[in-house]
Amino acid sequence: MHREVATSSYLTSLMAIFFLWYLGCLIEPFFVSGTPPTDDGLCALMGGDTWFLNPVNESLGFILADYGFDVWVGNVRGTRWSRKHITLSEHDRAYWNWSWQDLAQYDLAAMLGYIQNETSSKVLYIGHSQGTIMALSAFTMPDIVKMVEAAAFLCPISYLDHISSTFVHRAVSTHIDEMLLSLGVHQLNFRSSIGVHILDSVCDGHMDCGNLLQGITGENCCFNASRVDYYLKYEPHASSTKNLHHLFQMIRKGTFAKYDFGWWGNLKHYQRLQPPAFNLGSIPESLPLWMAYGGNDALADLTDLNRTINELKSKPELCYIESYGHIDFILSVNAKNDVYSDLIRLLCSREGTSSS
Repeated sequence: MHREVATSSYLTSLMAIFFLWYLGCLIEPFFVSGTPPTDDGLCALMGGDTWFLNPVNESLGFILADYGFDVWVGNVRGTRWSRKHITLSEHDRAYWNWSWQDLAQYDLAAMLGYIQNETSSKVLYIGHSQGTIMALSAFTMPDIVKMVEAAAFLCPISYLDHISSTFVHRAVSTHIDEMLLSLGVHQLNFRSSIGVHILDSVCDGHMDCGNLLQGITGENCCFNASRVDYYLKYEPHASSTKNLHHLFQMIRKGTFAKYDFGWWGNLKHYQRLQPPAFNLGSIPESLPLWMAYGGNDALADLTDLNRTINELKSKPELCYIESYGHIDFILSVNAKNDVYSDLIRLLCSREGTSSS
């Protein structure tokens, strides 16, 4: 089933898989999986189909459906499945005037609201990479977090100043985000000729991009490399250059904050010179959180993650796998046993509470 949801003039999509039978302890919980664009390495360029790219017995979306969950898969604006707008075309510059901040405040909020209205239940949320930064910021907003029963984060990111990705460091140091904006390139699409040229300019003569995935995400131990060509039929999706710029701002400044428009722009948007930081301490202590992270992840760095955890009021349950990289948590052939079994345990523990 496919549904379009209006989010601040954008029409984003939700895909749902419904099963009429239930297994084990799972009676009526609902699950929303958000991997909104995954980013040029921060997984801001991936769509909701990422949850289903592996075989049925290895893909989290299918596994949860088999356990009896109603699985709702979010696709934020800019992805292949969410390109509509009430008045704008994807060819318009204004269409791409957004960052993950808007995805959290509008897209995620609208999806959660739609699911809650359809089911009369709170939502069990799962996100990977950009899906986690969206959630962590959105959950600081009382009107959004009240719709969530519990949240599970794979490769959680908020602070980004300790990432070790060689490709991202190179892109940040060359200010490629600012260069693209100044040239009027507002859609970031690595399937386009401009996108390929961007990749070449970052790599050429400066770093070995023979294994670009590893250069971006770190070494991944356990996904099936023979399926890369298959994955590339679906990924990456497009995102906005402004989204990339916002992420790079955070890397340069070491902040978890709203988009920096510059002094005058900040005064206009925020009535202050600097963009406001997201207060992780305002996420309710009562919200159950679960986080899975890996020792080889070049994007979700352990130092940054510890800073995030220390600012939370609650103590999230943690699942650490030393050998896992950024992509392993969604595409590893072993993730069902290594990661998802513990995740499903958390969801089972919330069974029956989401409808209260």
